[in-house]
Amino acid sequence: MSIKHLSVLSAVAAAALLSACGSMTVMTPMYSQDSLPDAVKVPAGNKVAMETVGVGEITYECRDKANAPGMTEWVFVGPNAVLNDRSGRQVGKYYGPPATWESMDGSKLTATQLAVAPSGAGNLPYQLVKANPAMGAGAMTGVTHIQRVALKGGVAPASMCSPANKGSKEIVKYQADYIFWKAM
Repeated sequence: MSIKHLSVLSAVAAAALLSACGSMTVMTPMYSQDSLPDAVKVPAGNKVAMETVGVGEITYECRDKANAPGMTEWVFVGPNAVLNDRSGRQVGKYYGPPATWESMDGSKLTATQLAVAPSGAGNLPYQLVKANPAMGAGAMTGVTHIQRVALKGGVAPASMCSPANKGSKEIVKYQADYIFWKAM
């Protein structure tokens, strides 16, 4: 073989290799709930349907403490967050009350809390909820459970809540992954 043929052959081989690399799909590892407390694990018979990252805020209000006359506390009022997919593209929103997860396709659902577990100081707890039937057809149709994991922030404000500032509201930033599950 001549040097000219080797050069052409090398160029064709390099182009084929680059083409193969360019068409390869990067596999993201499947979500695993192995490291979560048992209380917030989704029961067998369900599979992950969608993974989202919720970025937003939670509103708290200074209110009278239940069954404690004259005492006040910060009370969770509701969330307001954007739900992004793993690439950072918005796929929905999370708001309340009542706590509602809504897809960009218009389908949405509410849920009933089944369990919570501590997730670290300064963070909201892990949470497992059982989804109510979805309203509208789309991504939320058939969702059975939602897990709140990978939490950052969101706990009640550190500022004073007293009878003097009763009724005032504070907004706290937070981030959490919301994992949507459907029956297999």
